[in-house]
Amino acid sequence: MKFLTFLSNLPDNVLGRALRDGYKPAAVAFMFSLVSNVLYLALPLYTYQIYGRVMVSQNQATLWMLTLVTLFVFAISSVIDDFRARILINYGVALDQRVSGRVFTGLFDAAVRGDPGARAQALRDLDQFRQSLTGIAAAAFFDVPWIPVFLVVLFLIDPLVGVITVAAAAALFALAVLQARATQGALKEANEAALRSYGFTDAALRNGEVVRAMGMLPTLGQAWARHRQVTIERGAAAAEASNMYTDIIKAVRMGAQVLIIAIGAYLIIEGKIHSGMLFANMILASRALQPIEKIVGSWDPLNNMVRAYERLNSLLAKAEPPSSATALPRPLGKLSVEGVNFAPPGMQRLVLANVNFAVDPNEVLGVIGPSGAGKSTLARLLVGIWRPLNGVVRLDGADVFSWDRADFGRHVGYLPQDTELFAGTVRNNIARFREGVTDEEVVSAAQLAGVHELILRMPKGYDTDVGEGGVVLSAGQRQRVGLARTLLGNPAFVVLDEPNANLDAEGEDALMRAIDAMKANGATVVIISHKPGVFRAADKMLVLRDGRVELFGPRDQVMARLVKAAQPQPPQQQPVPTPPPTEVRAVEGGR
Repeated sequence: MKFLTFLSNLPDNVLGRALRDGYKPAAVAFMFSLVSNVLYLALPLYTYQIYGRVMVSQNQATLWMLTLVTLFVFAISSVIDDFRARILINYGVALDQRVSGRVFTGLFDAAVRGDPGARAQALRDLDQFRQSLTGIAAAAFFDVPWIPVFLVVLFLIDPLVGVITVAAAAALFALAVLQARATQGALKEANEAALRSYGFTDAALRNGEVVRAMGMLPTLGQAWARHRQVTIERGAAAAEASNMYTDIIKAVRMGAQVLIIAIGAYLIIEGKIHSGMLFANMILASRALQPIEKIVGSWDPLNNMVRAYERLNSLLAKAEPPSSATALPRPLGKLSVEGVNFAPPGMQRLVLANVNFAVDPNEVLGVIGPSGAGKSTLARLLVGIWRPLNGVVRLDGADVFSWDRADFGRHVGYLPQDTELFAGTVRNNIARFREGVTDEEVVSAAQLAGVHELILRMPKGYDTDVGEGGVVLSAGQRQRVGLARTLLGNPAFVVLDEPNANLDAEGEDALMRAIDAMKANGATVVIISHKPGVFRAADKMLVLRDGRVELFGPRDQVMARLVKAAQPQPPQQQPVPTPPPTEVRAVEGGR
């Protein structure tokens, strides 16, 4: 009943539904636990028969028969325990298959939102949660409901033995609760500091060249050490408290076992129970306390499981729901930006304010403006990475943010300002790691981007491994390979953010030819750049300043106004002051 109540309180997300659907394997595992615990009663019965019957009768046939039967029972019990473990493991695999994809996409949703908590730790949280949910500690919970069975047997043997066992179980449970309260805060702080430390280290490693060149390692090391110190100090405090309670729990458990043996001996002396029941009492009491001991011993992993579950729920709660699976036709390329306002998470000031413009199919739009004008932010909005606070960006009338991402990506190309490649071959990067992309499509995209000859000069051509982040290639080579990735499949809509930032003269010529080819193929192209030369093929120009549209219109008209505004104005001639009338009149009187 408690298990069903727990399931009913689960959140309505993919993780909650996966856990709620686990009632069937949980019920089967529960029934296996029942059979396993009932079969365990064979051991106290065996010891009772040995000491109460075989040792008195000296009958070896009875001894061997009892031994064989007991061994067979325990073999069956082991098989049942193995089946229970397999059920839980298979359920864990099924849960991972259902949840991991949403966690992965939720992680990237958090990353593009700029959430500072977005890190690969979420996937480790899922692994930890799954392993704890289906591990030894979880299996111990299936044995907890059968503790009363062993207590009833102990009370039937003698109420005093049952009372001692119940008191020991209550003491162990109370100590476990106190242990959790004493360590929970410190463990949480240590865990959060450790996550900050790992994130700080990852960022430093990604910028290792800058760190080394500017001698930042000592100062970064100090900042890292502060996070590390909190981790160690709070972890040590939690470990000290946990060890103290663990030692107390151990003493209570051993004391309970001694008392049960002493009480059993006393009852034998008083003639209230048979001598064969001495070891049976000890075995039954140990079995009754075993699930609690396992849970107490797994308290730290269980606490970590709860924290991992909370972080996963927080991540999934913020993740965007899956978009509609309805496939839209290939767009013609009509782009409209309607009253868009946007501010990144955590910022109060709008980066873009009341942005309105439209681009017809097969047009090239050039976007220019000073640094911080919101150009790269606009690029992210145009390809549906971010959702506007107000307004909407539409491609052929459809909201680009709500468009199914995989379907949208087949029609769209995007080259960000900082081009990163994934660990793998040049071919895989250009093919966007899609299955079914032919070599002809990859080569065609490379030729369109003007990078085919450059790739052929690489050690293994298209099969050259570029390493994590594309570190094998220079910044200009990464940008040109990224352009080929952008142009895969002749997209209908292309956004290029500073596409010539790292290009030499040869690369810029290839870029201009690629833009001409895209326009010839009917694509709508948006180019963002500080260099006016790249706007040679532009039909329209958009000038952003302080997040607002300053100018928008045909390229020649906008460029002419920009040139005029940039020309120095001639100094204005100061007018000759007219003498006051009194002075004029004075001069006239002197004549």
